[in-house]
Amino acid sequence: MVGTVGGLVSLPAWANGWTTDTVRLNAQILTRGQAEQLTDLVETIIPATDTPGAKALKVDQFIQKMVADCYDPKAQDTFRNGLDTLDNWAQKSFGKSFREGDVAQRTGLLTQLSQSTDAAQKDFYSLVKGLTIRGYMTSEYVMTNLTHYQFIPGHYNGCVPVQKKAILQGK
Repeated sequence: MVGTVGGLVSLPAWANGWTTDTVRLNAQILTRGQAEQLTDLVETIIPATDTPGAKALKVDQFIQKMVADCYDPKAQDTFRNGLDTLDNWAQKSFGKSFREGDVAQRTGLLTQLSQSTDAAQKDFYSLVKGLTIRGYMTSEYVMTNLTHYQFIPGHYNGCVPVQKKAILQGK
């Protein structure tokens, strides 16, 4: 867990305002089926509305890159095992894979996962949900179109009057 926190503290430069070009994977850590499941998982967490969802912004690629580059092998195993467990739960719950389930079924499984007493399942859900939100909020689309992020130093208003009296009085 300490390694996980350390990895998040020292995020690589590509993790802010990222694009699909900046998150190309050097090493594939997921099988094709797991990668497709992750795509549907992130879309279940942040679905498309009047703005693009996590799938459209390719947040799944961001998550794969983060886990591959910033997390230790134990966290990577938790990630892979969590995807497999989620699919097994889907098979038991509604007789088909997570990908084949409808939105209500997927959401129900994620609710069960978040309330699980199993630490590994809860860690997996926390990891994926946290990275989904981080990936979505730091995507180039969201930062430029929704939050109107301005790169440092931002806009300078040189004609704003400064009140000397308030400054001298400490107000």
